[in-house]
Amino acid sequence: MSQLKKSAVAVSFIFKFPDGNVSRRPQVALFRRSGEVNTYRHKYAPISGGVEVTDANPLATAWRELREETTLTSTSLRLFRQGKPYSFTDAEVGRIWTINPFSFILKSHQEGGLGVEGIKIDWEHEGYEWFDPDEVTDDGSSQGVPRLKESLRRVWFDIDLGKDAGSALAAGLRALQGDHESGARQLASKALDIYLDVISKVAAGDRDAWWKNVRFAGWHLWKNGRESMGAPILSVILSSLDIIEKKLQLLPHGTLSKDAIEQACSSIKHFGRTRQQSGSKIGNAFASFLNQHFPINDEPVKIVTLSSSSTITSSISHILSSASASHPLDIHILESRPLFEGVKVAQRISSLLQTAKSNNATTITLHTDASAALASQNAHVLLLGADLIDKSGNVSNKTGSLPAVLAARHVSPKVKVVVLSEKEKILPFEPPGHEENDSEELVRVWGEVFDLGSETGLQDVNIKNVYFEWVPANLIDVYLTEDGVEGTEDVERWAGEVQQKASHFFDDL
Repeated sequence: MSQLKKSAVAVSFIFKFPDGNVSRRPQVALFRRSGEVNTYRHKYAPISGGVEVTDANPLATAWRELREETTLTSTSLRLFRQGKPYSFTDAEVGRIWTINPFSFILKSHQEGGLGVEGIKIDWEHEGYEWFDPDEVTDDGSSQGVPRLKESLRRVWFDIDLGKDAGSALAAGLRALQGDHESGARQLASKALDIYLDVISKVAAGDRDAWWKNVRFAGWHLWKNGRESMGAPILSVILSSLDIIEKKLQLLPHGTLSKDAIEQACSSIKHFGRTRQQSGSKIGNAFASFLNQHFPINDEPVKIVTLSSSSTITSSISHILSSASASHPLDIHILESRPLFEGVKVAQRISSLLQTAKSNNATTITLHTDASAALASQNAHVLLLGADLIDKSGNVSNKTGSLPAVLAARHVSPKVKVVVLSEKEKILPFEPPGHEENDSEELVRVWGEVFDLGSETGLQDVNIKNVYFEWVPANLIDVYLTEDGVEGTEDVERWAGEVQQKASHFFDDL
């Protein structure tokens, strides 16, 4: 027998929702492969194609194949969900397939898309039809390619979770995706609440099936909620699964009762409450850092920061409310467009000053984002939060963080670049790409000054609204976590532990 060829492919399911309402039941398009393709002729399949070395990632493959085989682009499609990759062997065609499933929503005319009329198939297909996703099978009746349902269930999780749990997870994912106000840590708290709701709705009964579905739902919350801020979401999911697994080990095999599920949920809720204690620990670590590096005298410590980080706000609050606070603070905040999170932080800290126990002479100054260098003159500390820290210690934070760091190091060479972050922000896996957001968030502010609807507007101008950027580890002096001062070697160790847990719970899904 000849050696089997390994092939990685991206498969893309196109969903059509009635009136564009994603809470209603959709149909999924399956394309009948033509007689001119190499494999699975005349079988129904999603749009698919091989992952090429020139593709940045499988998602880039998916977009390329959609354009080539249907002419559809991001104008008419938007990413719906990614599914967990899997592999299988088909000896008949001599292949070991690695499948990377994705799903996309077909935009209606009202949403600015071309609708069904925009689908123009190429030579690889001889037609397509719309199906109820729950009626797609792998038993031959759907006339589909091998493992068609297996690929579909990974992006249409109602097949496994059932209607109630599936609807709860879908609504939760939409809530996380649309939340542009919460920081990463707050978003993780919301994800934990969503997860508890989903767990309670997964049907009890067969223990192994329930356990697989709960892990499956957790994976989706991490990858399809808000992946650019997904490290703490992954962390709370892994902690929850660890709690559940320990509970299951004490139970006999077979069926799983509702009481056992409720007990597991109760323990997860307790974990959620204790998780909040890390904020005060980081506040203590920050106070100790200031005492260690800056002499206690009447000169204020000048701190420059930006964006909205609950960790930074709580750490400053801890110092201001401490009866033993010794350093007056001179806090300079960049406004952080387009959502002006820095202004909100200034408002919160200003309110804290009104009720703080300390009588030190703390001052707050707001600056435009373009004033990073001016704001950093004679700065002692440039304080960053983190939405994600990769395994090498590079930090993803609000766009504007890197210019602020570079400007501060240039005008104040002795400045300390300090990252305040819970360890749960550390992600051992390949980080997601840039998160593009609605350009209207920028345009709304400009529209108060300019008439953008006139002939002199910006109709032909591309507008980028990227939320996050990377600050390299070599520009960071210290990480302050709930365990105190950390270095890049500590980050790498913790990343390894997270990776082991994720592999334990997700690899066999």
